[in-house]
Amino acid sequence: MTHGPRLTRRAALTWLGVGVSLPVLSACGSEPAQAQQSFRVTRSDAEWRRRLSPMQYRVLREEATERPFSSPLNDEHRAGTFACAGCGNAVYSSQAKFDSGTGWPSFYQAIDAGAVGYSTDRKLGYVRREVHCADCGGHLGHVFDDGPRPTGKRHCINGVALTFRRA
Repeated sequence: MTHGPRLTRRAALTWLGVGVSLPVLSACGSEPAQAQQSFRVTRSDAEWRRRLSPMQYRVLREEATERPFSSPLNDEHRAGTFACAGCGNAVYSSQAKFDSGTGWPSFYQAIDAGAVGYSTDRKLGYVRREVHCADCGGHLGHVFDDGPRPTGKRHCINGVALTFRRA
């Protein structure tokens, strides 16, 4: 018999957090990372809207979060590189990918130190570490301290913010 994704304690808590936070995200006036600094890849808002799907735009440019288990990249296990869907910058290697059980593609480290940038996210009333593309500033997800060795980090990334290039 086939079942859907297994609901772990972490996934349940994460789903609850997303269910509560999605309406709040729209109401909070936090400035996206791309508005706080300059990046190598810049485009007008109109150009970003033309280049990205509506959901990609919401996640990459407005810092939204996709539904858990909605991205096919969550189940991508081939060797290759995950790149920013906004600009093509290589951000994660399949070698650092692991199944966190949360419903989002998860990695224990970026492909290299300069591939991603970080900012402080206080939109939910507590501090989280946001991760964004170092080249275009697109919001990718968040980093948590409950990942596997060797880093102990979990880069919890929106699949819609990524593309996959097979090795």
